[in-house]
Amino acid sequence: MAKTVQAVIFDIDGTLLDSVDLHAQAWVDAFAHFGVAVSHADARSQIGKGGEQLLPVFLDAERVEREGKQIEAYRSDLFKRDYLSRVKPFAGVPELFRYLRAQGLTVALGSSGKAEEVEHYQELLGITGLVDAVVSSDDVERSKPFPDIFEAALKKLAPIAPDAVLVIGDTPYDAEAAMRAGLRTIGVRCGGFPEPDLKGAGCIAIYQDPQDLHASFGDSPLAV
Repeated sequence: MAKTVQAVIFDIDGTLLDSVDLHAQAWVDAFAHFGVAVSHADARSQIGKGGEQLLPVFLDAERVEREGKQIEAYRSDLFKRDYLSRVKPFAGVPELFRYLRAQGLTVALGSSGKAEEVEHYQELLGITGLVDAVVSSDDVERSKPFPDIFEAALKKLAPIAPDAVLVIGDTPYDAEAAMRAGLRTIGVRCGGFPEPDLKGAGCIAIYQDPQDLHASFGDSPLAV
């Protein structure tokens, strides 16, 4: 039987790394520095988007134009200084990546994070050398939920066709972006989004975390 799925594109934050609450708090702190009150819950609900997509949720267009880049830069520096050292991998990520490659699958990363963060995260996750292609928000004009990141990943994965690629993500924004790029998504709950939200955004299967996906590989959409 031919392998239906030939490649997998992983989101990182909330999918491979326990980082969503830390990113949310960095946004809360950054907004507060500029005199904007945002709750942790509201900020958390937007994690998965890049900064240029998140800012307009909380600021009017004029202020985004005037201060958006400054706020985003402040948040990025704040996260690296106060929160990055607290980010931890979810269990079993290197084992999952090695297993997928042993099954003949091509493995890619598609993140709304900055390139510098994505490079650091590969080392933190222990997956350096286990990834065939990487796309970050620095590589595209628009981050999730726009499809640009996954479309750029597909170009790097060519000639593999979109119907032979699956996305693994933890947010509705991953699934929405993937669907717009013609891709299907497997959802994971470890990022904190409820299963109904993931299914409502189009996820074709739901698992708890990377370790659960590995354990359930034979019955998953990834299997031969």
